[in-house]
Amino acid sequence: LLAHGAAVTAELEPLHLALARSPAGPPRRLFGPEHGYYGVEQDMVASAGGRDPWTGVPLCSLYGDDEGSLRPSPDAFDGLDLLLVDLQDVGSRYYTYAATALWAAEAALAAGVEAWILDRPNPLGGRRVEGNLPLPGHESFVGAFRLPVRHGLTLGELARLEARRRGWDVAGLEVVAMEGWQRWMTWADAGRPWLAPSPNMPTHGTAVVYPGMCLLEATTVSEGRGTTRPFHLVGAPGIDGRRLAEDLNARRLPGVRFLPAFFRPQFQKHAGALCGGVEVVVTEPAAYPSYRAGVELLAALRRLEPERFAWRSEPYEFVADRPAIDLLSGGPTLRRILDAGADETDLAAWVAGWRADEEAFLDQRRAALLYPEDAG
Repeated sequence: LLAHGAAVTAELEPLHLALARSPAGPPRRLFGPEHGYYGVEQDMVASAGGRDPWTGVPLCSLYGDDEGSLRPSPDAFDGLDLLLVDLQDVGSRYYTYAATALWAAEAALAAGVEAWILDRPNPLGGRRVEGNLPLPGHESFVGAFRLPVRHGLTLGELARLEARRRGWDVAGLEVVAMEGWQRWMTWADAGRPWLAPSPNMPTHGTAVVYPGMCLLEATTVSEGRGTTRPFHLVGAPGIDGRRLAEDLNARRLPGVRFLPAFFRPQFQKHAGALCGGVEVVVTEPAAYPSYRAGVELLAALRRLEPERFAWRSEPYEFVADRPAIDLLSGGPTLRRILDAGADETDLAAWVAGWRADEEAFLDQRRAALLYPEDAG
């Protein structure tokens, strides 16, 4: 079983414990993604293996100290006949659970082991897509697949899409589809309690802003980790939050307001320091252009706060030869536009260019959909 803390039954029982009570008995082996099986580790912190304290089942980490740890070892499936995958994705290209799920399924199929993916809702809904497709050669753990940043697929649909693209022998791949979910539904419509799939995804609202605000991970500006409002709070010591908020609000992005804010992160970037910046307040989720909002925020920071803004220079998700912003944005284009001091027209032209990518992807994904586009 590849799962985490958000993998629960309809009765809110952890899946591995529910399986342990079943006639089949507990899983033979547990696999944990980034943040660990129990979701306790921060981002880019290696998770250890061991044994589950409640069942005694061996636990294998798929997020260790190097890139090789992200895929199961050749002997990981010895003695197994089935891999169950139950991971709650959040609908953004960067979120690493999709890569973990599909790489594990691919390894299982190659070992002659069936892979079943237990599908769960896309918290952002299944209709809207947003963003550019990554350029060839810019694949990574935070961009493993050729998708817009906001892709509108469930994990099961993504598996079906990639199986076709990669030519998998799909005889052993099964997606257990949901009952009752429709593409128009966001998490609020699904009627299920939100269980944080990772430490810095505490609410459904966090998932809504994540497609754009995750870009801040590629900078020296805090994305609000170390606070109770990760990805809603953005800033750094010395930033004029009032000026930044006024500049962003003047762009009149639909469904969002930017409030001047102060905050003090307790860990990660600028830990213990008073940061000035903005709070992202989504007023109309259905209208909110989540990825574009993050791009506009980067542009404003680069222009207004050049002494307090810089690109991350440290390795990012095991990649040291390419800037983190290139990995997240799918290539060097955004970085080059902002570094050149381009005006709003240049940035707007790049954003307008997403439409061709979005339309091409909508066409490509159609055959992989499990839930009809016209329902609801």
